[in-house]
Amino acid sequence: MHRPPRPRRIDKPAPLPSLRLRELEADPGLTRATTDPTGGLDEALAHGARLLAARPDLAERQAREILEAVPAHPQALWLLAAAHRAQGDGAAALAVLEPLAAQQPRAAVVHFELGLTLGGLGRAQAAIRAVERALSLDPGRIEAWRDLGDALTLAGDTAAADAAYARHIQASVNDPQLVEAAGALCDGRLAVAENLLRPYLKAHPTDVAAIRMLAEVGGRLGRYDDAQNLLARCLDLAPGFDAARHNYATVLQRQMLPAQAVAQLDVLLARDPRNPNYRTLRAAALGQMGEYAGAIDEYETVLKEYPNQPKGWMSYGHVLKTVGRQAEAIAAYRKSIGMLPGLGEAYWSLANLKTFRFTDADVAAMQAQLAVADLADDDRLHMHYALGKATEDAGTDAEAFEHYANGAALRRKSAAYDADETSQNLARSKTLFTRDFFDARPGHGCDAPDPIFIVGLPRAGSTLVEQILSSHSLVEGTMELPDIIAMARRLGGKRRPTDISAYPECLADLDPEAIRALGAEFLERTRVQRKLGRPFFIDKMPNNFIHLGLIHLILPNAKIIDARRHPLGCCFSGFKQHFARGQTFSYDLTDIGRYYADYVGLMAHFDAVLPGRVHRVIYEAMVADPEAEVRALLDYCGLPFEPGCLAFYENDRAVRTASSEQVRQPIFTDGVDHWRRFEPWLGPLKAALGPVLDAYPAAPGA
Repeated sequence: MHRPPRPRRIDKPAPLPSLRLRELEADPGLTRATTDPTGGLDEALAHGARLLAARPDLAERQAREILEAVPAHPQALWLLAAAHRAQGDGAAALAVLEPLAAQQPRAAVVHFELGLTLGGLGRAQAAIRAVERALSLDPGRIEAWRDLGDALTLAGDTAAADAAYARHIQASVNDPQLVEAAGALCDGRLAVAENLLRPYLKAHPTDVAAIRMLAEVGGRLGRYDDAQNLLARCLDLAPGFDAARHNYATVLQRQMLPAQAVAQLDVLLARDPRNPNYRTLRAAALGQMGEYAGAIDEYETVLKEYPNQPKGWMSYGHVLKTVGRQAEAIAAYRKSIGMLPGLGEAYWSLANLKTFRFTDADVAAMQAQLAVADLADDDRLHMHYALGKATEDAGTDAEAFEHYANGAALRRKSAAYDADETSQNLARSKTLFTRDFFDARPGHGCDAPDPIFIVGLPRAGSTLVEQILSSHSLVEGTMELPDIIAMARRLGGKRRPTDISAYPECLADLDPEAIRALGAEFLERTRVQRKLGRPFFIDKMPNNFIHLGLIHLILPNAKIIDARRHPLGCCFSGFKQHFARGQTFSYDLTDIGRYYADYVGLMAHFDAVLPGRVHRVIYEAMVADPEAEVRALLDYCGLPFEPGCLAFYENDRAVRTASSEQVRQPIFTDGVDHWRRFEPWLGPLKAALGPVLDAYPAAPGA
């Protein structure tokens, strides 16, 4: 009887053991040959699996030797596909895996390999389905949960990715207490998980899996300082713990520490240079640093290799918009919508260009999406905001206001905001920051004159003021920097929403050296944003008005500019704006009216305590007489007049706010009274503003 040839052993020195060998042997769903006609098949398969880790080219040759002896052998086909993928030939791997998966519907190892291959080819949704299939067959596949989380992250499904990562953590631990904590994390019972983990870590302070799990709890609770410290500790103990390093980079990016995030990502990319999640996060961090060319290059590289990523195209569009490449930004947003028609944020991104106009087909498409019963709330609210802009442009104001109100109501459900708490916090600032308080601290703080702060409310004209100043040869515009807010949060020591912050009263206990150090810290934190070597730079975070006392204390020579706009124009413009983050006061007309009134009251207090310290720019006055207002602004800043400040719209700098396209045009007066079209619906706003409305542009009683 003819006997098939025994497959040759394809050798290399000291082959490395591989997890893949155990995967292949352990999968009960993978059909196996019942006989070994060659008399060495098992040994050849095991050897080929070992070769995958270090020499996939030899693993491929080993698989072909086996298939020559036993055509269509399932394990050998899997080995061949895995070897193709390991060598970067995803198309060849897919050609083997798709028919193999059809023949082996219960083989988790095959479906997992198919998922990894599809992910490498940029077919995110198909990859997710394949890995989910593998996990349904074998939920204990630890690495599959992490890979599913990576695929979901790349697809932009953050909530599902978090759930997959939690399952990965759960599958990675064996201690019963950690298993219980991981189960609580998977179920979203964060307090239970924390209460299990903290005593465990007291007894086992170097357990890196538990440290990472507690950091995950902190991140989900928004306690990023805790998560950051825990993950730094985790990496001190286990520098090769890549999953923890990825978590650390993510937390640093969310903490607006982009340079540190990039440093961590570079470590990861040195080991896994093609990982799209590392590269996408790196692109986002580069954008935060103002390294827009690098961010664009990174996005383009990722999207070339993984083109089927609608949220990736949207993020790419955001950076293109920032640098003024509007046509390309529109094309990127359109591409993301073409891939995912229900992606409401992409439609809103088009609307948020402000100068963009939707077509009738766009409006019909958005209305059709709103009719989809299971459209996610986040997509639905973005559709409402975008349709509000479309119908406002069309002159149907009642319909536009209804869309804005519907979008704001949806956003308000998930945006925790307490107007009473804001009023109380500002009252505490008034109580602390008296003339006597500042008189008792002469010469305190860092004396550097570099920063120029522009404060106020969003949509009050702060981007216009920034664009004017950054058109001066001595001034660099940056963006809305989070550093003052982060420093104030740290000083307050508030760990939970129910805690009472020690800020601002804790500032009274600081000695001169500590106050000076805070000013120096701000300059150091913001150094990464300064690219041009100019002596002055702008921080235009509007909410910094809340921290005006801190700013004056730690940076007494910094300039502070209050950009102010008519309360109805400013507040309604904020109400119809969906902000990427923060500004949670803006999703209710009463809340935003109270916020504006509190802001005016606090600024009036500082006008009395520190006369002349703040320069106020009234938007309507700037529009009416730009040259006079610009000259007064430059005089306050101690800057000589330069004609370029009047031709600010010719400045091609990157602009990262909703007004980015508007400030690339000359000042126009049409928008000053635009709010009057919507006055019939602004009753709650007027009531909340109270006497502030009638006193504008002055403060009540001034």
